[in-house]
Amino acid sequence: MSTLGKKVSRIRSKNAGPFWITIDIFCGSIDVYKDICLNLHNQKVADLLKVKGQDLKRFEIEKLNVIKFSFPRKIPQGHVLDRDMHGAQMAVLLSEMDF
Repeated sequence: MSTLGKKVSRIRSKNAGPFWITIDIFCGSIDVYKDICLNLHNQKVADLLKVKGQDLKRFEIEKLNVIKFSFPRKIPQGHVLDRDMHGAQMAVLLSEMDF
């Protein structure tokens, strides 16, 4: 079985303001984009990120072959308990997901 990170060209995560994190999946081609759109289910992503399904927002940007997920941070950016100030570590979770 392969991983999502091996199937796409790049996955990155970042802050989307102090209260949200965004994960971008750059598919590289229309064929990979369509495959990911059909087979990457929101609930699987929500479970992996440990967020409620209704809090996960999905955006499919076909012109760029990109799928974007946004979700609220558990604690605001910069809080004393924040262990990922830039939100960059979340991409690894999706990258290593079986796909």
